[in-house]
This record gives sequence, structure tokens and C-alpha cells, in this order.
Amino acid sequence: MSFMFNPYPYVDPEAVNFPELDAEVTKSVVRGNVKIGALLAGTRGVLALDGYVGASFPELLMRIGEAAPDAVFFDVSEAYKSSEELEQLLAESLPGDRVIDPILLFGKCIHRELDALFDEKKLTALAGKLQAAAKEHPLAVVYGCGASCETLRRIAGKTAFVDVTPLAATIRIRAGKTKPLGDKGKRALPYIFRRMYYFDYEIMMLHRKQLMDAGAIDFYIDGNLPDDLRLIAFADLEKVFAEMLRRPFRCTPVYIEGVWGGQFVKKLRRLSCDMRNCAWVFDMIPNEVSLQVRIGPCTFNIPFSAFFRHCGEKLMGKESVERFGYVFPIRFNYDDTYGGSGNMSIQVHPPQAYNQKHFGEPFQQDESYYCVKTAGSKTYLGLQDDCDVEEFYRCVGRAEKDHVPFDHDKYVNSFPSEEGDQFLLPGGTIHASGRNQVVLEIGSYTIGSYTFKLYDYLRKDLDGNPRPIHSIHGRNVLVTDRRRSAVDGVLRPRPVTVREGEGWKEEIVGEHDLIYFSLRRFTFDRSVSDSTEGKKFHVLVLVQGDEILVCSKQDPSLSYHAKYMDMVVLPASLGDYTIINLGKTPCKVTKTMLK
Repeated sequence: MSFMFNPYPYVDPEAVNFPELDAEVTKSVVRGNVKIGALLAGTRGVLALDGYVGASFPELLMRIGEAAPDAVFFDVSEAYKSSEELEQLLAESLPGDRVIDPILLFGKCIHRELDALFDEKKLTALAGKLQAAAKEHPLAVVYGCGASCETLRRIAGKTAFVDVTPLAATIRIRAGKTKPLGDKGKRALPYIFRRMYYFDYEIMMLHRKQLMDAGAIDFYIDGNLPDDLRLIAFADLEKVFAEMLRRPFRCTPVYIEGVWGGQFVKKLRRLSCDMRNCAWVFDMIPNEVSLQVRIGPCTFNIPFSAFFRHCGEKLMGKESVERFGYVFPIRFNYDDTYGGSGNMSIQVHPPQAYNQKHFGEPFQQDESYYCVKTAGSKTYLGLQDDCDVEEFYRCVGRAEKDHVPFDHDKYVNSFPSEEGDQFLLPGGTIHASGRNQVVLEIGSYTIGSYTFKLYDYLRKDLDGNPRPIHSIHGRNVLVTDRRRSAVDGVLRPRPVTVREGEGWKEEIVGEHDLIYFSLRRFTFDRSVSDSTEGKKFHVLVLVQGDEILVCSKQDPSLSYHAKYMDMVVLPASLGDYTIINLGKTPCKVTKTMLK
């Protein structure tokens, strides 16, 4: 898994959901900046025009001004703390130790709410200006991230929220169109992304959830295309969400190039010829993907985090919310080295205690690999039985400091990979996906991506920069007794059949005491049925076969038509469902759920 620093700018048109909506629900949909500007200009008093990180306001403000020439505008950022105060506040979240973290990639998660962004005196003064302006002008607009904070919301007549997906926000950051909130410094991109992940994104996701939960938004605006905005009344968006909770759905993937990236997914999903390769496919990294939904005359692209944080219990189940809070607790992506230039890096992830101490994360970073496509491939897992660990560390150190290559196969164990193999990677386990395979990576929830590379074959990234090695972190967390003889049959488990019938069976392909999710697989000729029991969400992936239909047993019209390697989310509230094979050959579908 990787942070989404450099995604390919592509919104997959195949990943759209088409819920059946009552005509009344779609009546509030408005498309086009002029029309939306006129609608908002028709409000009176104070309008709070809020938005997520990366939202673009100038075009919309211009249209409001055209429709309401007497309107006055106030930038909420004038009430932020100073850049220096924010930098001091964030010092603990963004430590500067380049010995243990050479490129300053990681940070520390510290719970903060929107109030942390504001200077209380400045905010009170801004509220006073707004109230005075509203007495002299028909419309006073306060705009920017946090414009509907509690202090300003109390005096606002209407509230609108301009939302953008993580993909759109990232593209705007890279283009220099979005800066960290309140920051006046000249910053390099790595600093900006790091700060965004550990502060801006987190507080704005929480703020958006609080607004949604309180019903404190009047108008929701899809701001992903600044020149082509789409608006829906929030009350109607709630009805769309309620409909999505009744049916299987698919999120919109994000595609990322990488130095070891392959060509399989690129060809399968007909990605642009301009892409050099496709190393990562974030099909269902919860905080990174979006949910495309057709609502009346247009498609809305909504951050998945807005949906799952607001609809937590019905989507994820009561137990999930009690255990993990309002986050989607499992992440899914593909790692594609098929036809690529080499292996993924030799790496390790932190266990729970280390994650809590160093990064403020409540859970350890666990992963798993399910081999979807292979061609003479291998997967690295554990150390060799005869590995001299101190000698291995010395080799890692020489490679990192003096750029001396070494034979990693002498120390790190590997197994031949076959399609359908499952590998379990609890925190502390050394591992890597080898060349010429596509693996379905399923892992635990973390805000950051704590991948400690121990060896990366002295490669540079696609921009020509050396890829970072985190040997100190890696040495601190590596569980050295996970060797070939100890992991074979345990972290490379044999499937166990748990139930079967005529023409179908369900197997457990991966479970471990340290990992909180269960990895299962259906094999069937024509169809198979199961149930979320109203308690636990399921995520299905077609890993063998051409096409399937996933539908509610109670109402088959509540369905999703999935193709090979598509990921389908089944809300906990769905209940009984059926998977129907639409192809001519038997299917295999993985199922992931909380244990």
C-alpha cells in the first residue's frame, strides 16, 4: 500500500452505480455553475459556503456575485490561527527525525477537531462582521474550509458544502492550486501531503461527518469539476444514501504508476496508453476512493469517506462501529507486477504496540496477498530457516548507506505463487510480492501507510529519486522467528471448507489470531447464496470467471453486475444475497468480512 501522492488523473467511467430513485428525489438536482450560483444567490442573510480540502470557490463566488450584485463575501481563513501557530501545533504530528525517517514520510495521528484551526478572537470578530453585513446587504457569504463551523453556523440562514474526492484534491495539490489550511510557508510537495494526511484531511473528514450527522447542510455540491458543478439538496442526498444501503455497490478505483508496475490491470481495464504502467489499483482503500452515483440527469462523484462515516452502522454493522469507530476497517487494492520490471520492495509493517507508540494508530498494520494472476511468480514471506539476522541487517545497512547490492534471496524466504494462493502478513512479517503476478492485497485500517522498506534493489522511483529505506523502523519491528518452516501452513494456509452444496462450496483461505478479518472464497458453477445477517458487511471480488450478478435475495432488482476483478461492497443491512454466474465457466469469488 502507498500514500496517494501521484495518482493517474483518470475517473473510471465503468465504476458507476445506478440506484432506482423516486423522481421526487432527483428534482433538487441542479447542474451548471450559473444555475447553482443563481440558486445560492437567492438565499437571504448569511450563507455559509463550506467545503472539503481542495474545493475551489472562486468560480462559484463569481456566479453568486453575478446573480446577487449587492452580495458581500468573507473568507473564513481570516479567522484561522496564524501559519506560525499552526506549525507549532503540528510539531508533534510531523516530527523531523531524518535518521529514522529519511524523507519525513510518516507522522503521528493526534485527534483534533475543527476548532484547532481557528483563533477564537478572530472567529468572534468574523461572526460580528457577518451579522453587521447581513443587516446592510441582502446576502453575506462566508466561504472556505470550515465556513460552517459551529460559531458561524449559528448565524447562517443556509449552508452549502462543496465536496471533492481524494483524487481531485491530490491533483489540485500537485498543480499548486491547494495549500494546507492557513499555511503561508513555501512548502515542498512531500511536506504538503504529509501534513494533509495527518491534519487537514482528518479534521475536515470529521467536520463533514458532524455536519451530515446534524443535518446541518442544505445543499451538497459535487465540486470535482470546477467548471461543471452539480448540486443536490442534502435531504435528497440522504435518500440516495438510504437507497445505496439497500444494494450491492462498487467504489471508483484510483490508478497509480510505480517503478515495478505491471501491465495486466492496465490492459484489463483499458487504461490510457499514456500510463507507463499500473503498479497499484486502489479499488477500495476507504479514505482514497469515491462513490459514483447516477442521480437523475447527472453522475455525482462522492468521497467514499463521506458515505461510510455518515452511514456507519447500516453500512458496516453495529459491531464494526463499536470496535473501530466510524471508519471502514478493511482496505483493498491490487499490486500489479505482471510484465513489470521487478519485485516489490522487501518490506515489513509495524505491530500494534509500535503503531500506537510511534504513529498514534490504534491497530497494527496487517496485510494479506491473494494471488489473482501469476506467471512463474514467487511471493516473499518470512526469513530463510538458516538466515543470519545480524548479517542480514549489515547487508541492509550497506545497501542503504553505501548503495552496495546483496543477494536478498539468501536471507528472505520465498514460495512459488499459484493463482488462488493466500498469504497472510501480520505486522512484523517480512514480505514482498514478486515479479509477474497480480495480488489482491487486503489489509487493516490505518491513516498512514507504514511500509518499512528494508531493501529495494537500489532502485530509483519514476522521477529518478532514490526510494526511501526505513531500516531502523524495520529492524525494530521485524519478527525474526517467522521463518520458512514456521510460516508454511500458517501464514501460507491451506484452504478449509466450511460449507458446501451441489455445485458450490465456501472455504476459509486465510485466518490468523493477529488479523481481525476473515478471508474466504466461494467456488461455484451457477450460483451461491449467503447473508450479511444484518450484522457484518461483506466485500466480494470476482477472482476467476467473466461476469457475475450480485443481488438481494429478497429483491433481485437490488443488484450489481460485476466483471473480472471488480470489487463489490455489500452493506451489513443487505441481508440475504445471491451470486449468479453469468459466464460459461465456473467462478471463484473471494469474500472478506470481520471475524
